[in-house]
Amino acid sequence: MARGRARPPSQRQLRVGETLRHILAEIIERETFQDPDLFDVTLTVTQVDSSPDLKHATVYVMRLGGGDMASILEGLGRVKSFLRRQLAKRVRLRQVPELHFASDTTFDEAEHIDNLLHRPDVARDLNTDGDDDAPDSGADKTPDSGQ
Repeated sequence: MARGRARPPSQRQLRVGETLRHILAEIIERETFQDPDLFDVTLTVTQVDSSPDLKHATVYVMRLGGGDMASILEGLGRVKSFLRRQLAKRVRLRQVPELHFASDTTFDEAEHIDNLLHRPDVARDLNTDGDDDAPDSGADKTPDSGQ
């Protein structure tokens, strides 16, 4: 197989990732962390991607209401051994994956695209009403076509 060519995730990877997402979301919702960066912070787990061998899992989190994610990711890094122990109690896997945390930026990207689409120059180009800006259907005819 050629190097650098990414394979799509298998059904098992997707199933394990979704199971981990549900369990981690429940743990994060119900636990009160003593870490100062996680105290009184509401997080949502948006996605969990697991590696093909299921030994590593990237957990994408987002702070509700926005804000700085750098300190939250550091705090999650400090409590990941606790989270792994809680996962081990609730999931039946041969090996509980090593957790890696990342900020979910898909909502920021979606907002950026939405802002681009609502710009006046883009909205004008997307206008499909067929009003004054639409080209005339006879515009393709050349002046010397003999008509």
